[in-house]
Amino acid sequence: MSDVTYSRQSTGLLLVDPYNDFLSEGGKLAGLAKAIADEVGTLDNLRQVVAAVRAAGVRVFYVPHHRSTAQDFLGWKHPSPYQLGAGKAQVFAAGSWGGEWHPDFMPQPDDVVVKEHWGGSGFANTDLDFQLKQHGIDKVIIVGMLANTCIETTARFAAELGYHVTLVKDATAAFSREAMTAAHEINGPTYAHAIVTTRVLTELL
Repeated sequence: MSDVTYSRQSTGLLLVDPYNDFLSEGGKLAGLAKAIADEVGTLDNLRQVVAAVRAAGVRVFYVPHHRSTAQDFLGWKHPSPYQLGAGKAQVFAAGSWGGEWHPDFMPQPDDVVVKEHWGGSGFANTDLDFQLKQHGIDKVIIVGMLANTCIETTARFAAELGYHVTLVKDATAAFSREAMTAAHEINGPTYAHAIVTTRVLTELL
């Protein structure tokens, strides 16, 4: 990966779903991801990645999941099991602590907060592609939660749209080791241009 370079003019960090429900103790999904997150050091690595890209002048794009309300999916023809489960549990509920940013990942004035995504992809039915193009971005570094759902779906979509995609395999987590393996060892190599660790990424930046 030593031949990969990340220009601040053309590179963006996609920070996916940095909510309390995922990253803070007591969050609705944090306990499910805790074993893997502790094993790989997810929270510390996310802090390092965000600090490193900010220091390098790389713009941060927040890619947030839809904040749940009790009216979600009423009358929908085809809500997915994933969406229905999140709606029932009111994950990232609007106006709740769980739907707030983790305190270590509060947006800064130069960051871009993208429209909320309803499914797994940060691109589908949002302004993410438009925002990246308007800022001259053609390389994306993707971190956040979860490796085998929103990270993978957003990253695949990015590759389909022609972006250079970098996954940071220890700046994410999943609910099982099998899910992490699928995300980074089986599926990731079929679309990602680089799959690195936090240490390698910070060195490249």
